Amino acid sequence: MRLHHLSSIALLAVLAGCSSVDTPEQPANLSGACNADTLQNLLGQTVTAELVDQAQQQAGAQTTRVLSPGDAVTMDYNSQRLNIDIDEAESIVRITCG
Repeated sequence: MRLHHLSSIALLAVLAGCSSVDTPEQPANLSGACNADTLQNLLGQTVTAELVDQAQQQAGAQTTRVLSPGDAVTMDYNSQRLNIDIDEAESIVRITCG
C-alpha cells in the first residue's frame, strides 16, 4: 500500500511540472501563434539580448532561439517559437516562426 502512495505522489509531481504559468515578461499570445511578419525590418541588424527580447515580445512568441551557422537544430515545428538566424558576423539574416 505504501508503494501505491509513493507512486501517486510521484505522478502528482510530474503533472505539476507540466503546468505552465504566464509571467508578466511573457504575456499569453491570444492568437495562439507567433508572427514574424512585423520583424523583417530587423534583417541586417546585429543581434543583441535586448533586440531578441523585444522581437520575442513584438512577435507574441513564447520562446525564441538564435541560430548561428552550423548550429544543430531540432526540426520540430512550434508555432509559439521565434527563430532568429544570424551569420558569422552576428547579423540577422532570417526571422521566422516555427
